[in-house]
Amino acid sequence: MANGDCVVGGHICLDIIPEIPTADVSFAPGKLLLVGAAQFGGGGPVSNTGLALHKLGIRTRLAGKIGDDFFGEILLKVLASHDPAVVTAMKRAAGEVTSYSIILSPPGEDRMFLHCAGCNDTFGVDDLDYSSLQGARLFHFGYPPLMRQMVEDNGKELVEVYRRAQATGVTTSLDMTMPDPNAYTGQVDWKQILANVLPYVDIFIPSLEETLYCLYPDVFARMSEAKEPINRQVSPEFLRSIGRDLLEMGPAITGLKMGDHGLYIQTADLERMERMGRARPSVLDDWISRQIWSPCFKVEVAGTTGAGDATLAGFLAALLRGLSPEETVTMGCAVGGCNVEAPDSLSGVRGWEETRQRIARGWERLDLSSVDESNFRKSGELWFGLDDRKTAEKLEKEAFFDQSSLNP
Repeated sequence: MANGDCVVGGHICLDIIPEIPTADVSFAPGKLLLVGAAQFGGGGPVSNTGLALHKLGIRTRLAGKIGDDFFGEILLKVLASHDPAVVTAMKRAAGEVTSYSIILSPPGEDRMFLHCAGCNDTFGVDDLDYSSLQGARLFHFGYPPLMRQMVEDNGKELVEVYRRAQATGVTTSLDMTMPDPNAYTGQVDWKQILANVLPYVDIFIPSLEETLYCLYPDVFARMSEAKEPINRQVSPEFLRSIGRDLLEMGPAITGLKMGDHGLYIQTADLERMERMGRARPSVLDDWISRQIWSPCFKVEVAGTTGAGDATLAGFLAALLRGLSPEETVTMGCAVGGCNVEAPDSLSGVRGWEETRQRIARGWERLDLSSVDESNFRKSGELWFGLDDRKTAEKLEKEAFFDQSSLNP
């Protein structure tokens, strides 16, 4: 395909990541914190997800918006160093400021950000070249909560981006980031925005926290006040309920990134799956009405920058290669696991075959044995919801043979 298999648009920034040698980080007026050398890289899903897809062997073009300033020049060089072809769809905006982030990522701790939105805030429907989607199988767009114009007027511009993209026949994918409750984009009606855009989205796999914030704000507020992490408070029954709610909003494939609790996906019925666009799975029967929960792989965490983006890149790369949903959700967790072994967003990501071989060698996973088996059943390394079509068919078959054995 002349324009590649995948186009990744949305938020992009220059990441500046100082090396922090200790997890004991605190800030106070007049205090000096000694750090090491700084790394420069691309940030946001255009860079993180896009370049991870590229490293996984998927032909990818990046479609972000940057300024014509010094940071913009650095960012273009960083992106083009992977392959000059990936930046051919990037937009340079005269007189605008390139977005940047200073990322503080102490060892073993979650990351903190100082962020300048720059021209991400002015990204609009006309900043994307829709002709670049004509030869692509997948269009992925990420982080509208960090792009003001995308969410104004109940997401009018975001909806139009997806309407135009879907009209080209490409499969569409949307990723989120946590809205800042103190910023404009954190105070808009996210439930309404998602209701408006998700009918045009084929794949939607946000994080658990983002989903609770947007769709269940009272639940999010209550869980945020508890001492236990949110991903440990959500029951398997509620997890399946969230999946059903998301599917009712329009996607064919949805799910939740759940931190150290892995990756959960839930899929739609045959009628919706058939309308997925050019990246639609070739064996649709494997994907219809599934509920699959994949635990994380065991790793030594060096940093969590871009972990969700890498997880989604692994998932999308496996989908584009025609893998089963079981293999696809596993690759998502595997690429995310590789990512957190490095402090930056990309250097930990390995090639496709190397990642597959690591899984095949018996890469150990984290334990999810506390999952209530009244809602999920374990098979191999994965957990399957009782509404999972394949699991339901298996249980029905087992019940039939058990009953038959009682008959003379």
